[in-house]
Amino acid sequence: MASQDGNGSGIVMRAAGAPAGGAARAPTPAVGPSKRSEVPIKKAGGGIEEKLHTWPFLVRSEFMMSILIVIVLTIWSLMLNAPLEQPSNPTRTPNPSKAPWYFLGLQEMLVFFDPWYAGVVLPSFIIVGLMLIPYLDINPKGNGYYTLRERWFEIMTFFMGFHILWVSFIIIGTFFRGPGWNWFWPGQVWDPHLVEALTNVDLPYMVGIRDYMAAAIFGLAMIGGYFVLSYIALYYWIRARPAGDPRSAFPGGGPEILQKWGPVRFGITGFLLIAMVGVFIKMALRHALNIKYILVTPWINI
Repeated sequence: MASQDGNGSGIVMRAAGAPAGGAARAPTPAVGPSKRSEVPIKKAGGGIEEKLHTWPFLVRSEFMMSILIVIVLTIWSLMLNAPLEQPSNPTRTPNPSKAPWYFLGLQEMLVFFDPWYAGVVLPSFIIVGLMLIPYLDINPKGNGYYTLRERWFEIMTFFMGFHILWVSFIIIGTFFRGPGWNWFWPGQVWDPHLVEALTNVDLPYMVGIRDYMAAAIFGLAMIGGYFVLSYIALYYWIRARPAGDPRSAFPGGGPEILQKWGPVRFGITGFLLIAMVGVFIKMALRHALNIKYILVTPWINI
């Protein structure tokens, strides 16, 4: 006959007339008709991870979060003074003339990059990168796993690209950029007559290069060297990932990641990451050394 043991850990096949008490014992070979044998049988479904339904667990959390966001936006709208301005006058441009808040990130990048690069190339990288995420992500825990432990690299990349590289630009353009697109700290009066003298120079000019062709070659060499060295550093950084890392979904470590990633996906992902980090480097060079452009040509400036 079949019965379940006391702690519910399994089902034990017991011969007829055998006592029901005691824990499950290891199976013993049957010698004669008076001997008994006990064979443990695993419970059905053992080893399967527990799963939760979308309703009500996920939908309930999303609904509560949406209510909280609505409450915060309602309180903010009641406390913020946002009166209507004068009707638009084409003969008088307001100072500062700001784009809508969702375009302030692009307007802020115009301070650091050429208009074609800030308004066309970088937004194209963002759109193409978002479309390629499902094809570049090889993490087996990509669906339904959003914790920092299981998706550390993906969450950090999203945090740097969205919150730091996009949301921070919107905050800067809204609260820190005043008349003349000058920088004003919180509490500082926005003086429309403020004039700041900025001595911005191109990198080839800073190192003493005056010829257009030599400046273009120097700029291309600098940008190409940056990408080559960054690819090498990224490759060895991933390869050095230890095996059995709890923050990684690949038990084999870096070699397993590179093998499953492949050269094509590694190259595309590396290009997008290196280009994104290059935006921070270009901004740092502008703030620290007043460097305007690295690559200078009559047609393209970066």
